[in-house]
Amino acid sequence: MKYKSDEVRIEVWGPFACFTRPDLKVERVTYDMMTPSSARNMVQSIYWHPGVRYEVTQIDVLNPVKRIQLMRNEIKSKTMSGRVISKAVRGEPMYINTEDDIMQRSSVILKDVHYCIHVKLHMTDKANPSDNLVKFTDVLTRRARKGQCYYPLYFGCKEFPAYFRLVEEGEEIHPIAQSCDLGMMLYDMDYANTKDIKPAFFMASLDHGSMHLKDVRLYK
Repeated sequence: MKYKSDEVRIEVWGPFACFTRPDLKVERVTYDMMTPSSARNMVQSIYWHPGVRYEVTQIDVLNPVKRIQLMRNEIKSKTMSGRVISKAVRGEPMYINTEDDIMQRSSVILKDVHYCIHVKLHMTDKANPSDNLVKFTDVLTRRARKGQCYYPLYFGCKEFPAYFRLVEEGEEIHPIAQSCDLGMMLYDMDYANTKDIKPAFFMASLDHGSMHLKDVRLYK
């Protein structure tokens, strides 16, 4: 069955999620719902091609927002690229001793998350002459319908797996009946200048359970 709409809807759900706020660095605190960049990455996990760009136009919240607090084991150290190169040159072993580096941190995460992602496809200048939007839409919908993905989907952190399915045309989705302001939220990273990658933020809000993302004003 071919998808005739110019927008594709993908339903995602899972037991936990953590869309970490960048303004809180010591402890992980999640946004109240999925960020547009996380939604885009999920779609790219299903199908990625240099000739297509995904624009997330809307995110529907299908389950009430639930937060829980828990302790997680994390590592204090970071693996720096310069340190890896120097050790490789000297022939020294590279590892992180978790017994020395492990530490517990408190995290505020989401529970029982359920969303519907609306995504629109756009061609890029890297597309082949034989490529077109109908072809890319067919591939994306076919893979989503079969549950195929290039790598497992997750909600913010890799220990929080996400499940997905294609929402067929004409199928009704019922968001929660909640409207509220969500404050400043991360929209995506701006890769226009690869030597100076900057985050882009926007004022997020829910309108009867849906976050509308068309023509939002970005702050960099």
